[in-house]
Amino acid sequence: MDLNTIWFFLIGVLIIGYAVLDGFDLGVGSLFFLLARQEDEKTVLIKSIGPFWDGNEVWLLTGGGAIFAAFPLVYATVFSGFYLAMMLVLFALILRAVSIEFRTLAEDPGWRGRFDLLFFLGSFLPALLFGVAVGNIARGLPLDAAHHYTGGFLGLLNPYALLLGLLGLAAFLMQGITYTLLKTEGAVQERARSLFPKLWAALLAVLAAASLASWLTVPALFANYTARPVLYVFPLLTIAAAAVLPLTVRASRYGYSFLASSLVMAGMIATLGMGMYPNLVPAVNPALSLSIYNASSSPLTLKTMLIIALLGMPIVLFYTVFVYRVFRGKVDSGPAGY
Repeated sequence: MDLNTIWFFLIGVLIIGYAVLDGFDLGVGSLFFLLARQEDEKTVLIKSIGPFWDGNEVWLLTGGGAIFAAFPLVYATVFSGFYLAMMLVLFALILRAVSIEFRTLAEDPGWRGRFDLLFFLGSFLPALLFGVAVGNIARGLPLDAAHHYTGGFLGLLNPYALLLGLLGLAAFLMQGITYTLLKTEGAVQERARSLFPKLWAALLAVLAAASLASWLTVPALFANYTARPVLYVFPLLTIAAAAVLPLTVRASRYGYSFLASSLVMAGMIATLGMGMYPNLVPAVNPALSLSIYNASSSPLTLKTMLIIALLGMPIVLFYTVFVYRVFRGKVDSGPAGY
């Protein structure tokens, strides 16, 4: 396995880590008004993600930094082409951060209501737009010979990308609902339990529709699977995890529910990644696609950055495991912490 492929998988791990971890707090925020009605219930949901949400976003920053270091041309093309969309996502994430921190300090109910709305919007918009961005990349971008994006902002809102946006949103909502089941009890948990079957059915429906749309719209994504049938382990893992989800909820084994939801998320990302390999940004004209070879840094840079990554990743993993272990267990609405 060459350095380019190692970096492809490393970035994939970072993307999965972000989707799984920040996915649950984006999901909780998107479901905020459905799960919490009283002030103490809203406090419980905020406290459930309070110790984790900012650490979870480190995975997004690390993933962006890894792309910049290993595949700078991909970074330049995607971030310039999706500039307005990315600014909207970043603005939403800033609003979410502000709302989480300031709603606990606001004594006026009116201001708390405004911060609650910002928390919802700052969670819902990224949960939807991340999937839209992935859908556009999977579909293929209109690039010129200099690898500049030649489409407009409205061109990003095509039916296929919006469908994958809904799929990403459904997966984030599933992360949020299973995390809520795991971390809460009482009325909030009961609402989550009653809402789960609807979200699960929606996830399956959108997953089936997105799979069919991918087959019809982007048949090139299936070429690797035809050449290497062993890769079907990833979509099969996704389907198996989705099938197990309602069984774990019915048995009140919510830790396994969250694990199964995380495997669905990881399986979907891995399935798409294996279909795209070795491309990172497919183009409408395949000759202009950015791959792990024509868009990479020098071998020396890849090797040096890999050493740094191998030294730094254990620290990030240790911090993540440590924080989740310290704040394990159910959350209540008491005055401690968030």
